[in-house]
Amino acid sequence: MFFRGQIVGKYKVLSTIGSGGFGTVFLAEDTWIDKKVALKVPHKQGVDFGELLREPRLLASLNHPNIVTILTAEKQESVFFIVMEYVPGETLEGIIARDGALDLSIALDYTCQVCNAVDHAHKQGVLHRDLRPSNVLVAESGLVKVADFGTSRFLEIAAHGTTIIGSPPYMAPEQFQGKALFASDVYSVGVTMYQMLTGTLPYDTPSPSDLDRLMRGELVTAPRLRNPKIPKAVNDIVLKAMAPEVSQRYQRAGEVLDDILTFRDTRKSPRQTPVASEPAQDEVDDIQSRLRARDVPQARFCWHCRKPLHARSSACPFCGEKQ
Repeated sequence: MFFRGQIVGKYKVLSTIGSGGFGTVFLAEDTWIDKKVALKVPHKQGVDFGELLREPRLLASLNHPNIVTILTAEKQESVFFIVMEYVPGETLEGIIARDGALDLSIALDYTCQVCNAVDHAHKQGVLHRDLRPSNVLVAESGLVKVADFGTSRFLEIAAHGTTIIGSPPYMAPEQFQGKALFASDVYSVGVTMYQMLTGTLPYDTPSPSDLDRLMRGELVTAPRLRNPKIPKAVNDIVLKAMAPEVSQRYQRAGEVLDDILTFRDTRKSPRQTPVASEPAQDEVDDIQSRLRARDVPQARFCWHCRKPLHARSSACPFCGEKQ
């Protein structure tokens, strides 16, 4: 659609960043303010202008540090495109392909940031429906930004979307039946988390003959069996996020975030040795039960590194700064 060196309005096209099923993204320079931006050009250009504006209007409703920011939408030389912030760095897909299984602390850090992005979108009534490592950008600073909400839709009156959209094997079982729920995005978070912790996908792309087994959860091997270094608590979080039955799965990304931050706080916080182990374990179980039962609070972020904080944290579990 565009070529290197082309001038489109005030933008100078520098290179092609990537292309997907919905459009091509170019790196460009805003020549008015000398700033690099990303231009997303949808493949479908001949549709109604109101339809073309649906995605940028949707993205404009999402204002969050872990979501790629949309700057504006324009039409130049009969070509419609969306102008977005440019995130220097690489995709999570590229990082996993290069490094394999990530360090536990890094994998949990990235997962927390992805959960923050997805939870914010859900609170705005927006489903992603195609969450995967190639749609997760990791900046040079370590800040994670989720991109490509172009396949998402507002969760309006209906309880779920009805169009089959997604990228196997990141799709939840119900998505193969044309249903998409908040918990469907959580399933994709679980698969992405699994891949970060093990360096591999939980299963190959399911074929039509595999769908029944996918619905029964028979395709998934526990991540701890592939990487024994994974703590049992983290292993259980991944498996709950990937539960084939929606009712057995985390319903919101904020619930995954809560359990991960509780796990991190438990590991980092010094505790006195209890007189008896049973009451201490009961107390921990009770705390976790109440965390899952209550509503997810407004997300908190560290003033220093902008990473997510647990609701009761007085210090950042990532950089250690007091809040």
